[in-house]
Amino acid sequence: MHTPPSTPTSPSVDVVPIRRVLVSVFDKAGLDRLAAALKAAGVRVASTGGTATALAKLGVSVDDVSAITGFPEVLDGRVKTLHPHIFAGILARSDRPDDMAVLAEHSIDRFDAVIVNLYDFQSVITTPDCTPAQAIELIDIGGPSLVRAAAKNHAFTSVVTSPAQYDSFIAALARGGTTLAERRQLAAAAFEQTATYDAVIARWMARHAGLVAEAPAAASVADVADDLPLPARVTFELERRLPLRYGENPHQSAALYAPAGTHLGLAGLKQLCGKELSYNNLLDLDAATRLAGLIQDPAAVVVKHTNPCGAASEGTVAHALMAAMSADPTSAFGSIVAVNRLFDRECAEVLCGPGLFVEVIAAPAFAKDAVEILTTRPTWKGSVRLVEVPAGDPWEATAGLELRSVAGALLAQRPDDECDDPATWRVVTSIAPPPALTQDLDFAFTLVRRLTSNAIAVCRGTSLAGAGIGQTSRVDAVRLALEKAGPKAKGGVLASDAFFPFPDSIELIARAGVAAIVQPGGSKRDAEVIAAADAAGIPMVFTARRHFRH
Repeated sequence: MHTPPSTPTSPSVDVVPIRRVLVSVFDKAGLDRLAAALKAAGVRVASTGGTATALAKLGVSVDDVSAITGFPEVLDGRVKTLHPHIFAGILARSDRPDDMAVLAEHSIDRFDAVIVNLYDFQSVITTPDCTPAQAIELIDIGGPSLVRAAAKNHAFTSVVTSPAQYDSFIAALARGGTTLAERRQLAAAAFEQTATYDAVIARWMARHAGLVAEAPAAASVADVADDLPLPARVTFELERRLPLRYGENPHQSAALYAPAGTHLGLAGLKQLCGKELSYNNLLDLDAATRLAGLIQDPAAVVVKHTNPCGAASEGTVAHALMAAMSADPTSAFGSIVAVNRLFDRECAEVLCGPGLFVEVIAAPAFAKDAVEILTTRPTWKGSVRLVEVPAGDPWEATAGLELRSVAGALLAQRPDDECDDPATWRVVTSIAPPPALTQDLDFAFTLVRRLTSNAIAVCRGTSLAGAGIGQTSRVDAVRLALEKAGPKAKGGVLASDAFFPFPDSIELIARAGVAAIVQPGGSKRDAEVIAAADAAGIPMVFTARRHFRH
């Protein structure tokens, strides 16, 4: 390990002329401008592989790195620049006679600047057909090493890591060299880039390791979760994407942050029109889009205060939207709407109905005529926000983890975003639900998982009729859901996000005329609950999977 010197070096020089540079760039944007400036200034250029070829085509005389090191590129180009003749030339301190003596002894020339950008690992791993082998091959080794070395020695070496920095570097080249202040800024940007780059790789590697790891042996489904092991350490670099007027309340400052480089989920939302999004809008958008994404058929979800007050699946998105908005019209006023297909003209016509007002509409995409209608016809046209949310795995950027803050820490878990399989459910009553209710039960159990616990969902067909949310007792959640559903509960189905601890809920359900119940099961009093359902003649199925959402 390198031992730091016991005494500080002498003060750094200010302006460093650029006489010799190392150029190795993955992103060739702006290389023509850079090449012309280097050539005009008579700068000696060393380079490797594709960059050397590109510079030569632009008329720049290039010293090949292999000629400098006296060693060819090996291992399919994995080893090129990792050599003392390169790194000593970058790290030598010009004000240290002993450093200069070492360079002279070994015939090493100094580099005044390193111009390097890295393999685009982030873009590669987000392509659908990217294999782990391809991703691993795009982990840059020499590039980050060159960048870090130059950034460390910024007192004497400039480091340029982005085509966006070329113009200022070219200007410095023309006036005689970079200043110490400029080199410090370039070094700071360089360390930010390598930190971001390493964080992206660390997140991907943590998830890759989890996917290929063996899941722990479980004594039973109830004893151990069926998720893969969580990584021991996860590294994030969060960047501010969207400043917000305030948080949940006006006295709280707030912003939307996202892992650098990710553009999936709400981190990649595109607002087409309307007022700026608020903190609460984003929370509701998350709830709405995640539920809409769980429903396979054309669907619409209406959310208020992070809970669906309407949701439906129909043959078309417009019909689903009509059903969802009519489930609880009072709560739907000023709500957030999300659909899981193109938001078309017919959908826009639904929301232009009298007495309707929504804050935000989210969809994977909007038809042009739908946008025109929504931004010209309704009385609320100037305030509605239309938001496109891209498809894709939003958890890729967080190593497959859903994160939630608590005081001084983060809770992490695998997202509860996998669809349930009704084929694995078990009928526990003496009579089974009629086949015609299978889809309804599946829909109800999908909805209840996105309600705040304790949660009950009553559905009629594939439309939410009533929800009982956030109650401290399950029987109160049942009572609230049935009250919301009213006459629609009769002949409908009821889903619970967790087991019924007592048979009292079944008594209320029976009086409302519910036709079937779906719940996880797992209570010590399951036998009593089943007996109550049998006595009431209500078929009930157990899913063996709980869906709490706190």
